[in-house]
Amino acid sequence: MPVKFLAAMVFLLLAGCATTGTNQSTGEVPDNQTTQVASRHSVDASVVDDHLFKIPTIDPGQAYENVWDRIVDRFALPECSDQEVNLQWARWYADRPEYMARIFKRAEPWIHYIAEELERRNMPGELALLPIVESAYDPFAYSSGRALGTWQFISDTGKRYGLKQNWWYDGRRDVWSSTQAALEYLSYMSNMFEGDWLLALAGYNTGENRVARQITRNKSIGKPTDYWNLSLPRETRGYVPKLMGLACLFKYPERYDFKMAVTPDEPVIAAVDMGRQADLVLISQMSQAPIDVLFTLNPGYNRWATSPEGPFRVVLPLENAALLKTSMQTIDPNSLMRWDQVAVERGDTLSDLSRRHHVPIDVLKSSNNLKSNTIHPGQKLLLPRDEQLLVDPQYAAAAAQLQELQAGLISADRITHTVRPGENLSVIAKRYRVSVDELQRWNKINDPRTLRAGFNLIVFHTPTQSRTGKGNSGEVRYVVERGDSLWSIARKYKVRVNDLRSWNSLGKGVVLQPGQKLRIEL
Repeated sequence: MPVKFLAAMVFLLLAGCATTGTNQSTGEVPDNQTTQVASRHSVDASVVDDHLFKIPTIDPGQAYENVWDRIVDRFALPECSDQEVNLQWARWYADRPEYMARIFKRAEPWIHYIAEELERRNMPGELALLPIVESAYDPFAYSSGRALGTWQFISDTGKRYGLKQNWWYDGRRDVWSSTQAALEYLSYMSNMFEGDWLLALAGYNTGENRVARQITRNKSIGKPTDYWNLSLPRETRGYVPKLMGLACLFKYPERYDFKMAVTPDEPVIAAVDMGRQADLVLISQMSQAPIDVLFTLNPGYNRWATSPEGPFRVVLPLENAALLKTSMQTIDPNSLMRWDQVAVERGDTLSDLSRRHHVPIDVLKSSNNLKSNTIHPGQKLLLPRDEQLLVDPQYAAAAAQLQELQAGLISADRITHTVRPGENLSVIAKRYRVSVDELQRWNKINDPRTLRAGFNLIVFHTPTQSRTGKGNSGEVRYVVERGDSLWSIARKYKVRVNDLRSWNSLGKGVVLQPGQKLRIEL
């Protein structure tokens, strides 16, 4: 594996812990400017001006040193500098070079693949910038609206576009699969809105039906039906200008004294179809890919193996993918999974085994081809090896990497809770809005009855759980959510805005980021 690519993967792993997104939740533009700006190109969605959305044709033989140049050459949306609000966002991004550098690093493994898919589908190059707006290219990004992944799919829309979600796997976090789903969804909406990509983008943010209703409303009152003239939610009014601002920044970097990243226009990853469910630790050994790189490139997998329902694909750096393909020629396909076994004892039920081994009943049934919940003493059941992860050193290391990714890259707060007299796991779980099973797994507690006062528990505390966690110092750690402002947070905790700024070293005019942590002294 090239040292440069491995370094990028490790950087990607660490950089994901940074706050993701801009201030995509509120749709506010820098300097509190309004986003509803009249367009110089007000067009009716039913009569789209072709020259505004004509996708440039690139000579197939043309070579690029930098994949970002290739993407810019396929820009096809209206001229970004036509709207002042777009320019404000361009300046906002340009003024944050460290933030953009983290984004470029996260995008590095995927951007050539995305560029290829956009060209194959004849879609605008600007769409490669959409994950910056959605998630800052973080596959573990999680919004308060319950959207997940680089392309930020909610559960229902993800399933609608083929992204499976189960105990083993969540396709919304799978960059390979979710890219396909996102481009399918955007293509559908482009056709729905007769080639108007700005309306398609608005639909991606707020739903195509809401956009369609606003078009119908404007038609009924004789108003233009282009994006700039629709009455859309505040977030959506700011959504397209962010993308257009990025387009300005990438198209005219010299105007903003911005140094573009240089990412070679060549693939650095490949997908290998294992053909069946496979153990990811075994794949790491066969491919010689470090386990952190494997999990980073395959963020859709929730556990130590691919899903029995597919996909069976793993994404690896090119050299490791080649080694894996070679290894697969000499290995028995039946040995791609390593299972534990458990013998059913008298009085055992599937519910008992599920609770004891922290495996859902439906997973036990599917793993053992059980048609009902009936089991018999002496019966041998295959058991997914989550418990084995805590015993086998190789799997323990894998579990640690996976836990760090899943809990650390979604802007989770790691809290240490000191158990008080009279508290049990159920009480603590309720307080932090997590499950007892999660507390046991995070703290390697097999028997909850062993919990004692004074014991320190680790709690991974995310924005979708309890929004605050009090430490022992009379201090609150607050996780910023969409729509929050310093004023609203100060009002909630009955403190002064100036104190919030002082405690967190925030200057005037600062824009809060979803997932950002604030210290509040009470």
